[in-house]
Order: sequence, then structure tokens, then C-alpha cells
Amino acid sequence: MNKHDSEKIAGILQNNGFQYESNTLDTDIIIFNTCTVRKSADDRLFGQLGNIKRLKEEKPNLIVAVGGCLAQNYGKELLLRFPHVDIVFGTHNIERFPYFLKERISTFNRVFELKDEDLYDISCLPALRKTTFSAWVSIMRGCNNFCTYCIVPFVRGRQLSRQSDEIINEVKNLVSDGVKEITLLGQNVNSYGKGVKQELNFPKLLKRLSQISGLKRIRFLTSHPKDLDSETIKTVAESEILCNHFHLPLQSGSNKVLKDMSRKYTKEKYLKLIIEIYYMIPDASITTDIMVGFPTETEEDFLETLDVVEKVKFDNAFTFIYSPRLKTEAIKFNDISSHKEKMNRFNRLVDKQTIISQMKNNNLIGKSFNVLIEDFSKKDRNMLTGRTKTNKIVNFIGDSNLIGKIVDLDIISARAHYLEGKIRD
Repeated sequence: MNKHDSEKIAGILQNNGFQYESNTLDTDIIIFNTCTVRKSADDRLFGQLGNIKRLKEEKPNLIVAVGGCLAQNYGKELLLRFPHVDIVFGTHNIERFPYFLKERISTFNRVFELKDEDLYDISCLPALRKTTFSAWVSIMRGCNNFCTYCIVPFVRGRQLSRQSDEIINEVKNLVSDGVKEITLLGQNVNSYGKGVKQELNFPKLLKRLSQISGLKRIRFLTSHPKDLDSETIKTVAESEILCNHFHLPLQSGSNKVLKDMSRKYTKEKYLKLIIEIYYMIPDASITTDIMVGFPTETEEDFLETLDVVEKVKFDNAFTFIYSPRLKTEAIKFNDISSHKEKMNRFNRLVDKQTIISQMKNNNLIGKSFNVLIEDFSKKDRNMLTGRTKTNKIVNFIGDSNLIGKIVDLDIISARAHYLEGKIRD
């Protein structure tokens, strides 16, 4: 969602006569659109702002702006800590950035503005997309879940679903512009439409979007286990263009910890959902988020998490250590584990999941997949890279004119986090 917001910021700047520049040294304006879900994101930003200070000393007219979730969270503290930052804006006033820029240029005053709710539906803003063939589409903003560890509701606001007709029209316009794949975005897409009068629910929205002529693939992020239902799973199973990939954050396998996290589901309910997905969609891929070191987590709780990992056999897992966030309930909890214990659990979890991911990918060797080719591989510019409908990354040797096309590839080898393929003869 941050990346999509960045596209919007770049889009409105382009419409105001500015040109995107990837080389920091050649820019007149540098904008940090930030995340603050974990402390590591804060630390990275503070480190980069330190580096930018030296650049600004060499280029006094350089304008430095900080927006997004961290700005919404820290507010004026950013202006106090970093005197070389010129503009601070939050998550609810992206559309006003050209005005902030104009004020800074015309008055030389530092600009600060945060709002507690959206002033404008930013989905209407132009987006400077990196590709012509894929696009993100926000179907909702904010979150009502208030998990005890999560700062998102405080920096993104309460849940607000967009009107389905607006979403459908946006997707139709994207398809007419050459887009083949869309990814629907929301903090909890499964709760789309709740609280909005006469609005579609999420599976019905998926069905309507699936009927758009010319659209080849639909993905969605992120699902919440407490709201994922049989209707959604069945809708994916019956569709040709809905990708058979579910990102379903587990966070913990311990019912005690899940309750402390206020996740509103149990280990048993989660496993039941997994069984239902595999029953309806045998070739589905399932990825997840897992947190270790939550303040109330014991070794026994962690073993419950490992048990779920072993039972589900996730295709991949985003693993991280709990990060205390101001404003959240969990920051008040008594932390019962040492950093050493948390690191030990984290490493054991990563080791187990790596073995499972390798095994799952090994099972795909010799099979063929339709792959949407996205770009050159970041690690090897001699190879192209793309994704299967199950969200598996596939690298292969091919011509650059294949970028943006859907190609049939045979899988010839596998690593834990990607596959290698060749063009089908």
C-alpha cells in the first residue's frame, strides 16, 4: 500500500510538471514515503535522513520531504530532530503535496500538516506506475481490528471501503490502458464492504471484477483469517483469472498469544481454513506472516507456532521479531523473554520454513506454468523474472521483448525462494 501511495505522489508531481529521477544526486526534491510497522523501518529512515543531510549541505536548494505512516506517527518531532527536512505530511493528505511544495518554494518556510482522516479519495489521483501491464488498486483504506501489537489503525485510520462501481470503473480503465494483472489492496480485504450500505461483499466484488474483458489476473492483499470465508475460497476456486494464492497472516500458533494479540481466531480455526483452501484449490499456494517474541510468548507458545508451520507447510513466510510500537496495547505488557531467547526462536523458525519452502519448490520441478514476465532479475541482468498465478518467482533466460507478456515456462530447478525455468519448447 505504501508503494501504491508513492505512485500517487509521483503521479500528481508529474501532472504538475516534475519528472521522476532515480539518481538521488540529480534530484531537486527527495520524498521519503514511510512505513512504521516495525522499528527497523524507523531506523532505516533515520539513517537515510542522516545521509541526506550531507547532500543538502552541498545542494542547499534541495527539498527533503517525509510523508506516510512514520510521519503520521512522529509528527513535529521529525522537524525538531532533522532541521534539514523541509516538508512533513501524513497518510491522509497526499493530494495536497503540490501545495506544500509551492509553499516551501515561495516562502522558504518549513511545511507541516497532518490530518486525522482522509480529506480526499486519493484513488482518483493519477499514478506513475513502473509497469504498463500490472497495477495496484486500493479497495479500502484503514483498519478496524486494533491488534494489540499493530500501529496501523493509528496511522492509517479506521476502515473505509470504496464504492464498488468506482473500483470496477478504475479496473476497466486500467485494462483499456494495457494492464493485464491487478492486485487489490486493503489492510483486510476480506472485510471489504462491511459498514457500507448496499455495498458488495468481497467475494461478490471479485466476481464482478472477474467479468471484465481483457483482464488476465487478479491478486489480493491482505487477507485476515477471522474474516476469510468459504464464499471467498469458492470464488477463487471457480475463477480462471483469480490467482490461487492466499497470503494469510498467522502471527502465532498459540491460542493464548493469539488472544493477547486480539487476533480473534484460534489455531484450530486457522487450520480449518487451510484444510478448506487445499480441499477446494489443491494447487493453491499459501504464504503467511509470523511474529516471534511477542511479550507474553513462552517457549511452549512458540512450539505451538512451529506445529502450525509443520502442519500447513507454507510456501513462504515473512518472519520477524515483535517490535514495540507506541500507542499500541502490547507496549504495556510485561516482556517475559530475553532478546537471546527471541533470536533463538526466530532462527529456528526461519530454518524450519526454509526447509519447507525448498521442499515445496522441489515438487514443482518438471512442471509447467504460465508466468507473467515482470522485469530483468535483480541479481542477474542476463535473466528475466516473473510470477506464476501462485505467486512463485521464476527466473529464466529470455529476450527483453517478453517483459509484460504471459509465457509458458518449464521448471528446471528450485531454490527456497525462487524457481528457475526455461521457455517451453
